[in-house]
Amino acid sequence: MRIGVDLGGTKIEAIALDGKSEVFRKRVPTPRGDYSATLAAVKGLVDEAGQGSVGIGIPGAMSRATNLVKNANSTWLIGKPLKDDLERLLGREVRIENDANCFALSEAVDGAGEGAEVVFGVILGTGVGGGIAVNRKIILGKNSIAGEWGHNPLPLPGLEDLPLPACYCGRAGCIETFLSGPALERDYAGREGRTRAAREIVAFESKSFSLYMERLARSLAGVINILDPDVIVLGGGMSNALRLYTEVPRLWVRHVFSDQVSTRLVRNVHGDSSGVRGAAWLWDLKGEDEE
Repeated sequence: MRIGVDLGGTKIEAIALDGKSEVFRKRVPTPRGDYSATLAAVKGLVDEAGQGSVGIGIPGAMSRATNLVKNANSTWLIGKPLKDDLERLLGREVRIENDANCFALSEAVDGAGEGAEVVFGVILGTGVGGGIAVNRKIILGKNSIAGEWGHNPLPLPGLEDLPLPACYCGRAGCIETFLSGPALERDYAGREGRTRAAREIVAFESKSFSLYMERLARSLAGVINILDPDVIVLGGGMSNALRLYTEVPRLWVRHVFSDQVSTRLVRNVHGDSSGVRGAAWLWDLKGEDEE
């Protein structure tokens, strides 16, 4: 049995998979700002899920240099030996990967990217991230940052994109500062002088959402020019905006260095459960490969 845990900023979710069948699922609130309580919450969920391999998705990465958490927007995890601490508490080996990597893996195994050789998974939610799966295996990279798309600069910024917004990472103009759900809400509030939730903004014509789609097209064109994936799968709250799947591929054509663009832009299959499923799939797929 495989156990997956999605350690998010607001909730921690665990599932257990017997083959590809889900036999356990539970969510609890994340103890924000409290590292010890976060460890205890993960332990409680895993203990309740039962025996099996444990994979965990986090909003950051484990540094290969220090074995400590880095680049986490759940900042109370940064600099902590999360893997060592959880293995000590649970008494078993734990595999930890970035949550966007887990999302990409889940959708590559049995989701919207099933059967594709190269899948780029994109999270468009409170933050913006990305992960790469090739032949149903995560690509980590030498620095454990492969697919960290949200903290590249927005390509080709124009007057509508200025001044470049500050990012929590210490830089300005990161893709995340334009394409997260809160970024869309800020843009709308600045233009219209009133606030709306992102899900409301995408429901009608607005300058802010038109700009959002154009910025997304520019940003994904850069991914296509470098990675040339078979499919790009969108996840996170913004992935529910159905116009993205028709408008963005139309808009990215002018920025892709090719006479045609065959890359597909698709919505995820597993919704907000994709990350936790991908965490479970961090363990060897041997056996399922022959099914």
